Order: sequence, then C-alpha cells, then structure tokens
Amino acid sequence: MIPENIILNFGATLKQYSKERPIFNEGEQADFYYQLKTGHVKMFNLTEEGKEFVQGFFESGNSFGEPPLFGDFKYPATALTLVDSDIYLLPKAAFFDLLKLHPDIHLNFTKMICKRMIYKAKIAREVSIYPPEHRILTLLHHLKSNAKVTHHFEVPLTRQQISELTGLRVETVIRAIKKLEKTNALAIIDRKVVL
Repeated sequence: MIPENIILNFGATLKQYSKERPIFNEGEQADFYYQLKTGHVKMFNLTEEGKEFVQGFFESGNSFGEPPLFGDFKYPATALTLVDSDIYLLPKAAFFDLLKLHPDIHLNFTKMICKRMIYKAKIAREVSIYPPEHRILTLLHHLKSNAKVTHHFEVPLTRQQISELTGLRVETVIRAIKKLEKTNALAIIDRKVVL
C-alpha cells in the first residue's frame, strides 16, 4: 500500500516471521503499522468454544491492523502468519508523520478502511439473519467487486477459508456450494469456485 522507498524513508524495519507466528494478539496495544512485503496473514478471534472467526486474510502488498492506530484502542483481533512472511513495521508516530506529508496515501487508507467497514457490516448481517448459501454468495460477490472483475471470477479462497470468514462449518460450506452450483449461482471448474 505504501511504496517501499517511502516507508523505508520514514524508518520502517523489515522483520521476518516464521509460519504460524503471532504478529500481535487481541487486546495488545497498537504501536506499529504493518505491511506485508511477502507472505500471508490472517486476523481472527477465538470464540468461547475455541473456534476461530476470521476477520480477514492479507497477502503480499496488503497492510493490516490500522484501525487501532487511528482510534487509539487495543487490537480487537489476533494476527497470525500462515506462511513465512516478511513484514514492514513502522512505529505509530512515524506512520502519522508519513500520512501528514503524503495526503494521497492518507486518502487511500480512508478508502480502504471504509471498504473494510462495509464488508464487516455485510458479514455481520449475513451471520445473524441469512442461510448459508446467502452468506457464501454475499462473501463471494464482495470479493468479486473488490477485485473489479466483470466476468469469470475465480475465488481465491479454500472451502476452509470460506468457512472461517462466514462462521460456518466446512461441511456446511461444501454442501451449500454444491446447492449453489445446482442453481447456477456459481460454477466449480477444476475444483475452484467461479462466479
């Protein structure tokens, strides 16, 4: 999100995280801006029963965990690497200095956070009201619109990841996807879900 030369000029360090290592935990103080150079991260909460509810997946080039920096509150979720990852860390004060000197980057953050808020509102509504098929389609259509794809969109998520993002069991996701395929709401091509 922030060009490499700019983030380095403001004092970012590049840190290597091994697979399945926490970057920060729910309830910790937010002191850094995080941006993935390479790797894959998930943010999640654990339910009382120990089930993960995934807030989001982030890949190379993505940033994550910014709202607590802006809102001055603690992390509402845990961030964990899914593969070995290289992540830029920029101290909070330097991050705000960077935004003040680069209003275009600041505007991009505002837009990105608004998109994430809309996604969270959609998912909250889906989880509380709608059946599994509707929840899954809402998630997939949201991903497609963010990818700005007009025709065939190959969903970049596994059935497990769809389960984690919708709060459904994997078995329920598999059954719902089969139902959706029968109604032509989506297709399965080479074991991939396509909208």
